[in-house]
Amino acid sequence: MTGRSGVSRAATRVTMVLAAGALMVGCVPSTSSPQQAVDQSATPSNTSASPTTDPTKAVRAEADRLAASYDYGKAVRLLKGVAGSESQISTIEAAKAAAKRFPDNTTISHLFYHSLIVDTKRAFASPTAKGYDDYMATVGEFRAHLEDLYDRGYVLVSPERIGQLDETGTMVPSPIYLPPGKTPFVLSIDDVSYYEYMKVDGFAQRLAVNPRGEVVNDYVDATGQKHQGRYDVVPIVDDFVTKHPDFSYRGDKGTIGLTGYNGVLGYRTSVREYGDTPTTRSEIAKATKVATAMRADGWRFASHSWGHINFTTDSVASLRADAQRWRTEVEPIVGETKELIFPFGADISGMTPYGEANPKYALLHNEFGFDYFFPIDTSVPAWMQFSGASLRQARINVDGLSMGRALKNKNSVLWKFIDVKRSIDHSRPSLG
Repeated sequence: MTGRSGVSRAATRVTMVLAAGALMVGCVPSTSSPQQAVDQSATPSNTSASPTTDPTKAVRAEADRLAASYDYGKAVRLLKGVAGSESQISTIEAAKAAAKRFPDNTTISHLFYHSLIVDTKRAFASPTAKGYDDYMATVGEFRAHLEDLYDRGYVLVSPERIGQLDETGTMVPSPIYLPPGKTPFVLSIDDVSYYEYMKVDGFAQRLAVNPRGEVVNDYVDATGQKHQGRYDVVPIVDDFVTKHPDFSYRGDKGTIGLTGYNGVLGYRTSVREYGDTPTTRSEIAKATKVATAMRADGWRFASHSWGHINFTTDSVASLRADAQRWRTEVEPIVGETKELIFPFGADISGMTPYGEANPKYALLHNEFGFDYFFPIDTSVPAWMQFSGASLRQARINVDGLSMGRALKNKNSVLWKFIDVKRSIDHSRPSLG
């Protein structure tokens, strides 16, 4: 199981990463300005009635939302004792009875992106234009992809919902109950650090929590004007799920793969790189606030290694040193995680299942507690392996390279998920 993904550590590493073919994510035609895109996706205002008119209306609305996201049991429990809720409970219980266990968790697909291009003019005119074209998607493309996935019945589910350790310490499939026509899939985003080299290239600059408690992006446009809104995967997905709660299984969103050398979530949090200063400590506090809000809203975090290293070629000693840096500098911000996304897709084994005889697996699983591992395989719609105490799931990159190949090959796995021809951004240099 091999593959490549990732973004360079800094401007000085761009050439090296591109030469290595590091996998980032790809494009989409953006017909509106960034601010228009944000305004169009604004979260709907709360329309719950005043308690003086109907004190149960908010409870009923929340129960409907829970049922729409397939959490039928919680919805019914919420309504117990609410006067006049018998009909609503009956409807929810009927929906629960109609839901069926997804037959084979090993067929669950996993799509991944990197941070989205907001301003294609700046991104595709930058010194790193080829990398952005090859490995990234635009805001417009991603919005179109979400609509395609939703229309085709896909539902977001967390990897840790797919399998869990049983009482013997063995990883086994967990039941996922969905109505007919619905299919679970996993979404992940690599390198959500808003690296320093991307700062003036038309990307969001960081994630933040706005006064309403929503996770949004800070963005600076080409004129230097600052905006706050939905400019990247996390707030765009949050907004989409608010409008379509049936796109999320029991509130699940996606997994955020983080390195640490440039900090996390757009904050320069690395003491190793920036020093133990009041500024660094302030950045750590801000990043922690954002990560806490994201976890509470259904997002999970994964190690993407501290230094974006190659797990296939690096030694066990190098893996240990890097994992310790991640544990020291990133884990205190985002919380403990059991998920590991391999940079470049560089796995620690071929098709052979993981086991204690593999020294890299023994290190990562026994010493650092990783149970869920994610390489890359774009040749099939889904690949998963339950082995011992771990789950390994291959990811499919959605980017300029994969979309470009799909346009030339109707058998590409991407067509299963998205209409590539309709969504791809024709301002891409590779399509010129």
